[in-house]
Order: sequence, then C-alpha cells, then structure tokens
Amino acid sequence: MHEALKRLQSGSHHDPFELLGYHETESGGALIRALLPHAEQVELDGIGEMERVEGSDLFELHSDTRFAPGHYTLKWQDKAAGSWHKTVSPYSFEPQIGELDMHWFGEGNHHHVWHFLGSRITTVDAVEGVQFAVWAPGVTRVSVVGDFNAWDGRRHPMRCRGGSGIWELFIPGLAAGDAYKYEILSQRNDVIVKADPYGRHMSNRPETTSLVPAEVSHEWQDQEWMSKRKLFDWQQAPMAIYEMHPGSWQRGEDGTFLNWRELAARLVPYVVELGYTHIELLPVSEHPLDASWGYQVSGYYAPSARFGTPDDFRFFIDAAHQAGIGILLDWVPAHFPKDDFALARFTGEPVYEHADPRRGEHRDWGTLIFDYGRNEVRNFLIANAVYWIEEFHLDGLRVDAVASMLYHDYSREEGDWLPNVHGGRENLEAIHFLQELNRVVHSRFPGAVTIAEESTSWPMVSRPVELGGLGFSMKWNMGWMNDSLSYIEQDPVYRKFHHNLLTFSQLYAFTENFVLPLSHDEVVHGKKSMIDKMPGDYWQKMANLRLFYSWQYGHPGKKLLFMGSEFGQWHEWSEEGEIDWGLNEIEAHAGIRRMVGDLNRLYRGEPAMHQRDFTEDGFRWIDCHDSEQSVLSFIRYAHNAAPIICVFNFTPVPRYDYRLGVPHAESYHEVLNSDSNHYGGTNTGNGGDIQVQEITWMGFEQSISVTLPPLGALFLRGA
Repeated sequence: MHEALKRLQSGSHHDPFELLGYHETESGGALIRALLPHAEQVELDGIGEMERVEGSDLFELHSDTRFAPGHYTLKWQDKAAGSWHKTVSPYSFEPQIGELDMHWFGEGNHHHVWHFLGSRITTVDAVEGVQFAVWAPGVTRVSVVGDFNAWDGRRHPMRCRGGSGIWELFIPGLAAGDAYKYEILSQRNDVIVKADPYGRHMSNRPETTSLVPAEVSHEWQDQEWMSKRKLFDWQQAPMAIYEMHPGSWQRGEDGTFLNWRELAARLVPYVVELGYTHIELLPVSEHPLDASWGYQVSGYYAPSARFGTPDDFRFFIDAAHQAGIGILLDWVPAHFPKDDFALARFTGEPVYEHADPRRGEHRDWGTLIFDYGRNEVRNFLIANAVYWIEEFHLDGLRVDAVASMLYHDYSREEGDWLPNVHGGRENLEAIHFLQELNRVVHSRFPGAVTIAEESTSWPMVSRPVELGGLGFSMKWNMGWMNDSLSYIEQDPVYRKFHHNLLTFSQLYAFTENFVLPLSHDEVVHGKKSMIDKMPGDYWQKMANLRLFYSWQYGHPGKKLLFMGSEFGQWHEWSEEGEIDWGLNEIEAHAGIRRMVGDLNRLYRGEPAMHQRDFTEDGFRWIDCHDSEQSVLSFIRYAHNAAPIICVFNFTPVPRYDYRLGVPHAESYHEVLNSDSNHYGGTNTGNGGDIQVQEITWMGFEQSISVTLPPLGALFLRGA
C-alpha cells in the first residue's frame, strides 16, 4: 500500500483504480478512497467525513460492513479558497469501452473509432458527464487535465485498458465547451501535455486546447441531394470545381474571417451564379498557423474554430447541397507538423510517425510522415475520412501529396531513405493504406469521390484496387497543367515551336480519370496570377486568359479553377486578405467572369462536353498539325447527343476562311466565342449559322469555312 500510494500521489501509478473508488476488505468491511490534492477536507455526501492518509492527499472512509454506495458524491473544501464543491466520483464507474471496439481498433478496422475515442457528452447510470478516451501506448500514466481540475494531472488519472494502449475515464459534471488536454507520463518519466488527437472541437488559435464538443443539433435538410448522390455517375457527369480558401475568399468589414453561416449566404449563391457543380475547400481541419493554408493539421477531427462550430460547418454544407452544389474537402494524410502540443512524439516517443527519420520525416517540409504500417495509425486516418464524409455529408476528398506517400525516396538524397522489404523504393504500407482508404470510401458512400494529387507517372492511380490500381475516382492531371501553362506563357510568335506542349496530353489523356487543375499552387510563391502569366499587352493578356480557360473546358477531363482566377485577379493569392473583388467593377475582368460562367453552363449543358471525359471515343482530332498558324481543332462526342467542335487560335491574328472538316450536319452554330464583346473581345466570329459544304477535308466528307477570332476559341454545335 505504501509504495502504491507513493506512486499515486506522485502521479506515476499506471492503475489509479487499484487504490481509488470502492473496495471490499478482507475483514468483510469496505473502503472508499479519493485523491484530492487541492482539498482541505472531504466528506462522503450523506455518509460521513473521510480521513486524510497522513502525508498525502488521499482521503479514506472505512466501514466495518460492506455496502453498495453506487455512484457516490464527494463534498470537498478547497485549501486555498475555502469554498466547498461537490462531484460524483469518476472512480465509481466501470469501464465504458467494449472489448470488441478495442479489438477492431487494434486490427485497424474500426471505421467509427471517434465514437469511443476522444471526448463525448454522455450519461452513465443516470449520471451526466463526459467520457474521455485516448490511445497512448507504452506510457506510465495518462490524465485528463483542464480548468475543471486546475490542470493538475494527479486529479483525474485514467484507467488503462491493458495491451490496447487505450486509456479512458468518465468524469461526471463536465459539459460542452469545457477545455481539456491529456497529461502523459512517458516511459522516461517526462510529463507531456497533448491536445486530443480525436478531439472534434478545438479552441481558436493561438489556443491549442481541445474542447468537449456539443452534441449535434443541426437538422439536415439535404435529403434530396444525398439520395441523388447515391446514383451519381461521376464518370459521365459534369464536374466543374471552384477551389477556395475559406479564410481569404471574403473577409468581414473589419478584416476578420467570415464564419460558415456567412459564407453560406455569400459563397453558395456566387458559385451557383457561376455555374459550378462543386466547391473544393482547402483543408479546414484545425491548424495553428494561418500561413499553412490548412496543410499543417493539428486537429484531424476538428473543423477549424476560425470559422465557427462543427454545426456551423454542417449548416454551410447543407446550404450548398440545397442549392445543388457539392462540397469536396482537401484532406492531408501525407504528413503532419512537429507542434509539441499535437501528434508529434505523442507519448514522448514516435507513435503516429515512423520512428526512423529516414521514413518518418519530410526533410523539405519540416513535417512528419505517418507510420502507415501501424494498424492504429492507419485506423486513425481511414476513420477520419469516414468521419468527414459521414458526419458532415461531404461529397468527396481531394487527397493531398499522394506522390510523397508512394515513394520512400521522395525528395530525398541518396542514402537518406530505406528500401522496402523487396529492396525497392515503393512505400508498400502507404500503397496498402491508399487502396484500403478508397475501398472503404467507395463501398460506404456510393457517389462520393476521391481525387489524388499525384504528380508522377505512377500507373493506375484511378483504376480499381481489384485490377491493381490505387482505387481513386480521379487524379489531377499535373502534366496537362504544366505543359499548357508553359505553352500559354510563350509569346504567340514563338508558340508554333511549342505546339507539342498542347498535343502531347492526348497520348495519355485516357490512361487515368483526370481532373484538369488550375489550382492555388499555380498562383503563389512567385508563379504570378493567372492573368499575369499571360504574355502581351493588356488586351492580349485578357484574350489569352479567355482562350486558355476555353482550352481547359474543351479538353477532356473534369475542371478546377482557384478563386480569384475567375475574374483575372492581378495579384498572387495571399491568405492574409480577401481576393480583389473590386476588379469586378472593371468591364474586362467582369467579362472574364461572365465567360467562365458561360463555359460552365456550356460544359454542363452539352453532353458532348462532359459525358466521355474519360474515354477515347469522346474525342477526335480534326487538325493537330497546324503548328504554323498555332491552331488546334477537335471534336467532343457524346451518346445520342450533338457533337461539339472546339477550335483554338493561339495567335493574335484573325484567320478568315479557315476550313474545318466536320461530322455531317445541315449547319453549325457558334455556341460560345471567347472573343465576344460580351466577354471583352473584338466580336470577331461567325454570327448566325455556318453552312456545311460538300467539300472533303481532313478525313471528313464535308467541311465548313469559319472565321477564327484573334487569340480566341470557338465552340460549334451542329444543327
């Protein structure tokens, strides 16, 4: 007893229930103990005063006979203030986590692990309080600390659940919004204080405390959307994605962040007006540093408090769904920061990260890499994906930095990486994780999508796991993005020498299910904004940008554009303020925005523009060889719908009587001209119908003669 008491008093006892709570004695009596370091005296409410064990903060009440105290109440007087307090003893409760839950978690297969890890308001045996649980393997002691116990780790040491590494404690009387962390005594006797890895609500930065989450009160109104999503055929449906950073799209008049409800009122109607189908949010999981844009995640299960409560986030998604807009989330399973309050060296030793820095650290990014081979870590991430989609009705995940996960030697010097068991560079554990992630998401959530940001030539990223692929729905086409930007940045006089930059993508366009991204990464860090990348004078820059967006929409693949680019923002994007809304008062910029809206409506309204984005039978070149005039032309096809002719003139020279071979039709009509004066152009084009002539041309039995606008694109539909 003396040694156990000494360890309990010093906060180094691994099993506080050995001493605390109700115990029957060998003599046939009973003993109730409580450790209250801040108490002057303690009473067992309704029974009698407890005696202090000499030289300690342990209080005892002896009984000569055994009795059933139930969940007894302690009444204690504070040493310093002299005030009296009451609390039901946490050490009068049995374990709350079932063996099966712990077993599934240990196997890495518990897809609802947040139901028992983390903190949650609950009622146990008619007593209201908060259940806490955390995975902290191989440590001496874990305590819940917070304002409710003066952040004293001796007050609420947790129950160890054996070899599972899970610690739990039910604390009566706590409520939503109470701040807490876990105090951990490591194997090396270091005291570490950590935020809850499974915390579903955190304090606003710079605070790093976890908060007991309120019970969900939002009542969803998106039943129609969710029902239709189960049948969503994303392969043949249009997907036009507006990528945005919620902290810098718009700000309040005083420069503060808008909350989710304000964003719902402003952003959703704007996106609807522009004709987009989806919004993709940069990471919204809790993160301490604004400048990280959300990619340095410290609270994987907590929507950032910058923008309101978890229910506020639910409101935002619900509003988008009711307006017909899907929500995708940028998700970051590739790395996490070294912040000492979060996941890094969680127990004083590597837990979530691989122990060997040659596998566990990103040198370039100064971050840590998850140990994908550890069941509980893999479970943490896969359950997190399920959590966001299930709890918040998200429509899919864009998975960040997949390339960095696939290779052990990613961005590493020779000798600074370890090969896999076969001697290769492939990260077999990460591959297994990604395949499992995609299997789980697609089986649990029909119609939800997963999109990989993968920048290498890894094969079959968007092919089913059963066929040997990674199982993603789609993959960002970084090759198309890099080549197309490299081309459009050329002075038009030199573009004929770089024609292959535009045609090369058709050699691999259907090897994956591609998204064509013009993302935030292309308008930061000295890369210039989209409009500022364009060569030429003011008019040519505007025309080039309209032409470039038309190229994106004509090319097979789903579409993505970052906020501010839709109206030609001049400055690079900065997270420190809102995008340059004042530019919309300038007609040329408003014209670009109008054209983006019309491109979205064309893309969504014409089956040929989206139905066969991923199959070769949806595309045919008319002429890919006219490099001398820097003109490209092709056809987009659909099932049982009119084809669309797409023609692009990448020089500032109008082309008159330009002949194109076309599929049979009585005539063709200009359905969109990027040079329309409605968009700020010269209005050079083919107003009205274009008559088909029985002149064989480019492998077609008929052809048309058209006027190509300078730095312009035409979209033509047969009548």
